[in-house]
Amino acid sequence: MDNPETDGSTVPTAVEEACFEAGIKFGSLYHQFAGTPVNPGSAATLERAIEDAITNQPHCEQVTVEIDRDALAETIGAGTASYTELTGRFMEVRLVIVYEGHEAVAEMQVEDGYPLMSLVSVDGVT
Repeated sequence: MDNPETDGSTVPTAVEEACFEAGIKFGSLYHQFAGTPVNPGSAATLERAIEDAITNQPHCEQVTVEIDRDALAETIGAGTASYTELTGRFMEVRLVIVYEGHEAVAEMQVEDGYPLMSLVSVDGVT
């Protein structure tokens, strides 16, 4: 893609880099923690562990993870085990990435049973 800030160069802008970093954080978060055993009693601990792990990554200013305990309990109640595997359908996540003064905010929410990751705003523009 041509970059108007660099006279036709394909070098990404700082805004594009901020958005890219948000995608990297989501990929890491999802693929690192999907499959983790979880139940309503361990959800808070897992939320904090995910937040702490992802916040350690470069340019990541804030991570908020909420695990749907009601959905966990329902899934566990329908099975024979006392836990289930963490998947995106149980999580809502918000990331704030700051790169060279530009802020990108991204979220993961379940829509129609599928976890969708999307860019909410860049530099405060929604």
